[in-house]
Amino acid sequence: MPERPLTILFMPESAYGPTNQCVGLGNVLLGRGHRVVFAAEASWKGKLAPLGFEEDLVDLAPAPEADDTDQDPGAFWKEFIRDTAPEFRKPTVEQLETFMLPTWQALIDGAQFCEPQLREIIARVKPDVIVEDNVVAFPALLTSGAPFVRIMSCNPLEAPGSGIPPAYSGLPADDRSEWASFRAEYDRTHRGPWESFNAWVVAQGAPPLPDLEFVHTSEAANLYVFPEEADYTGARPLDATWHRLDSSVRETDEHYVVPAEAADRPEGSALIYLSLGSLGSADVDLMKRLVDVLGRTPHRYIVSKGPQAGEYELADNMVGAEFLPQTTVIPQVDAVITHGGNNTTTESLHFGKPMVLLPLFWDQYDNAQRMDELGFGVRLGTYTFTEHDMHAALAVVLDPAKRAELAAVGARVRARDGLRRGADVIEQVARAHAEGSTSEGSATA
Repeated sequence: MPERPLTILFMPESAYGPTNQCVGLGNVLLGRGHRVVFAAEASWKGKLAPLGFEEDLVDLAPAPEADDTDQDPGAFWKEFIRDTAPEFRKPTVEQLETFMLPTWQALIDGAQFCEPQLREIIARVKPDVIVEDNVVAFPALLTSGAPFVRIMSCNPLEAPGSGIPPAYSGLPADDRSEWASFRAEYDRTHRGPWESFNAWVVAQGAPPLPDLEFVHTSEAANLYVFPEEADYTGARPLDATWHRLDSSVRETDEHYVVPAEAADRPEGSALIYLSLGSLGSADVDLMKRLVDVLGRTPHRYIVSKGPQAGEYELADNMVGAEFLPQTTVIPQVDAVITHGGNNTTTESLHFGKPMVLLPLFWDQYDNAQRMDELGFGVRLGTYTFTEHDMHAALAVVLDPAKRAELAAVGARVRARDGLRRGADVIEQVARAHAEGSTSEGSATA
């Protein structure tokens, strides 16, 4: 007898990175004949169904006014980041109170607001497994009776340990001099909100949260996306519930054809992809400065202009658009200039491309530092780099030996096929639950 299709419910954070992560895994599971449902944030309405998924969406805040209902996906966070962009110029330890804490509170507010909706969705969908790619807990996902799988699609420092730098700090792995002071400041700024959130989580019937962490670790399976070559497990081993997906590159992006003005370039001129993500590229002044500096180099650029695309013009050596199919652009370029988001960082390694990294917030500092200290990229001060700094960084990442080194890394990462490995783990957890439920039902009958 053939195995019955499974029902898999994804709950991603309302941002492109986590949602695209879930789209990639969901597409593989959909191809295996399973039912895939997204409890994504409401601004994704109509964007996931064309990919074959069911949409059963949630609101993270009260509904907008009638004339503001046509939101872009991720608009909830684009607006939040836009209003707090000045914080990105501060050192990471200073951002803890003025940026990180308000961000955590906004995430907590969203989780609390949508809890009743999530319970209703789970009751309708009746999933065999629930997959969360988020940094805060949603108690309904743990109290449903279905197994819960966590995806950690941020830098893996998010799973803490004494032998690794503190998450969100951007501090080096080989210099512990500032680790303790950063952790102390995190405790000072975050202890109260964590205690309040933890009390609410427990009141909803979910287990207590780990100390100073805002999301649970799954007892069934935890997935994280980071290549073995860059991982921290030697300094912080993880238990058997953790499964590393060296990369998880979605296969739903359309093919990208490099325009002739970028493809037909002078000998010795490289082709470089520039993307600060949908959130970072909303900083128009920063994008204008990059266009100005890079416009005076001999190279050609493909630019993901982002949601403020109409607010600035590209230089003559650039082509681009508001949004680009990133996973089909990166394989065609020689290097990547990125904010250091986990998706772009791991996708660049997947395709074997060296990086120049300009971190803005959250785990982007950790990714930038890790790539720099391993020699996979060059970290620059996002708002302080000079034109000379950028030219020097490009010379490093475009060196033929560096490109060959990264090409070899990419070949190894692709061979491990993390996308299907992740889908396998989710499927196995769901199948075990479904078979257990069937057995219990038969015994009861």
